[in-house]
Amino acid sequence: MPHDHRIASLLAAEKKAEALFDAIEAAGFIAPGRTERAVEQDIYALAEQSFGVTKHWHKRIVRSGINTLRTAGDNPPILEIAEDDTVFLDLGPVFDEWEADVGRTYALGTDPRKHRLCADLEPIFEDIKRHFDDHPDITGAELYAHAQRAADAAGWLFGGAIAGHIVGEFPHAHIPGEKDHYRISPANPTRMRDPDATGQTKHWIIEVHLVDRDQTFGGFYERLLVPTA
Repeated sequence: MPHDHRIASLLAAEKKAEALFDAIEAAGFIAPGRTERAVEQDIYALAEQSFGVTKHWHKRIVRSGINTLRTAGDNPPILEIAEDDTVFLDLGPVFDEWEADVGRTYALGTDPRKHRLCADLEPIFEDIKRHFDDHPDITGAELYAHAQRAADAAGWLFGGAIAGHIVGEFPHAHIPGEKDHYRISPANPTRMRDPDATGQTKHWIIEVHLVDRDQTFGGFYERLLVPTA
């Protein structure tokens, strides 16, 4: 499939996922006193009823409080959202067989540190993207190291075991090849701009997972990495 069609399809899926986020916010699902599971169930129903989403390429993740320190592969005990929590959503809806992967974080209370962490997420995403743009031969391990440096420079810890991964036609997980080479992590020594095992261009998601230095709260943000050139 031509490169320009694939990226256009992925961007269209992401745009729909962002509209899903806007609908979640408008519905007021994220509120103190609600459990993470209740929010997840509401999102599932809204995605199907209003957006026709019947498949999610990864589990819908709702994390609040101390659970915002945990990575995607973890399954911590379900919490009730508290008045001053940070809450993040990590969604993987499939639109017309194309995968979206988007994440946003909300600071519910008035704690200035939590609001600052939320405000820092997107600028750090943009910093990581610029570093990718500026280094044509960059490897997954090198971009992960830059993500750690960017978090540290802003006063945070980088909380993710990875800083992103490829995305594509559903299910991208079945693409052959070494799975570590499809992640932005210390275990990926390969050039991110190298094609995948089928010869197609890799399209990347950047994940920014920030954690405060005392490791009491965190936040998460992700979307497609669309190279400037």
